[in-house]
Amino acid sequence: MDVSGDFEIWLRVGIFAGLLALFFALEALWPRRYAVLGRTERWRTNLSMGLINMVAVRLLGPLTAIAAASYTASHNLGLLNQWDGPSWIKFIIALLILDLFIYLQHVLTHKIPILWRLHKVHHSDRDIDASTALRFHPGEIVLSMLYKCAIVLALGPTAFAVLIFEIVLNGSAMFNHSNLKLPKKIDKLLRFLIVTPDMHRVHHSVIQTETDSNYGFNLSLWDFIFNTYRAQPAKGHQNMTIGLSEYQSQKPASLFWSLKLPIGSKTDIVEK
Repeated sequence: MDVSGDFEIWLRVGIFAGLLALFFALEALWPRRYAVLGRTERWRTNLSMGLINMVAVRLLGPLTAIAAASYTASHNLGLLNQWDGPSWIKFIIALLILDLFIYLQHVLTHKIPILWRLHKVHHSDRDIDASTALRFHPGEIVLSMLYKCAIVLALGPTAFAVLIFEIVLNGSAMFNHSNLKLPKKIDKLLRFLIVTPDMHRVHHSVIQTETDSNYGFNLSLWDFIFNTYRAQPAKGHQNMTIGLSEYQSQKPASLFWSLKLPIGSKTDIVEK
């Protein structure tokens, strides 16, 4: 299946826009927390960062994960292309391994100072909702895409598998960042498979031990396997403080402030 060119772009944009609108609606109907900051400037900033990042990825040209997958297929590169196994098994393996490496990447963005400088733009958001899933510095998005290209070149998944993974990853990021109140029983069941909003919200706490937990973006099993799972925030979801302790002001809602944060910041680690 050819997933290159305009088809891939418009498919992803269409699904992304539809899911974002859906989660915004669900958050309005069943909110988990009251907002700390006004929604208008936050959303304008987060949505703007999402648009900037789309342009940044387009400017990478052929340096995208899907393009890398097409290259491995045409040149018979990557581990999966060396195995003559069933296509559906290779598809599942590709999704699992890609998700594992996204988990590992997320851990690295918290442990390596120069990566944390970029990633803390995401964590500086003082509220967490579906728009937070778009709040990443362009520098981090570019590095993330290059990282995924390297993984794809080594693994050799099909372009279709990479496309499905990217769509699922974007959708799950909007879901687990959403300010959506799920019934406790449903949340408990879902956690055995995927990262829920309550689970990921813990990761956005100002408390260091909570920030250093729940790194998964899609599948929850990596947090269970690597012992980084934390069930609930110490102060509860209503009383926990979200963001970074050094930036508990109106500033994170500003687009200009957020874009220059990695350059203007003097702290390379989260100090709690």
